[in-house]
Amino acid sequence: MKENGFINEFKKFIMRGNVMDMAVGVIVGGAFTAIVTSLNQDILTPILGIFGGTDFSNLKITLGLGENAPVLCYGNFITAVINFLITAFVIFCLVKAINTVSEKLTPKNEEEEAAPTTKICPYCKSEIDIEAVRCPHCTSILEEEAVKEAAATVEK
Repeated sequence: MKENGFINEFKKFIMRGNVMDMAVGVIVGGAFTAIVTSLNQDILTPILGIFGGTDFSNLKITLGLGENAPVLCYGNFITAVINFLITAFVIFCLVKAINTVSEKLTPKNEEEEAAPTTKICPYCKSEIDIEAVRCPHCTSILEEEAVKEAAATVEK
């Protein structure tokens, strides 16, 4: 019985929208990475090689002598850094575009953002300006202590 409950709980977790969205994101991200890698290796690196005179993927240093000497392929690292920067830039542009569209489609509720401009006189219950120190209707003095006392009296 406990296993069945655990398995059902696991099924609920897996079938949640967030997990499914994340799985789709990982799959699309993998495909997108392949596209950006191809863009960098097949298009940008050769173009940069024209201006710089080198192809990054061929840059390497052999450490030692002989056929089995270790080789540092720092050109591949430069290519990976360029891939990362391109990927980050494209994702930034996509997120910025999505946020812009989202802001335009989401209505702003100005009522919640506006600060109150009036208050109620505790003596005559008239609506008055929030900065008033005397009620224009009943001429009562609206000091903070007097307002608090009157409000407490009215509540009782």
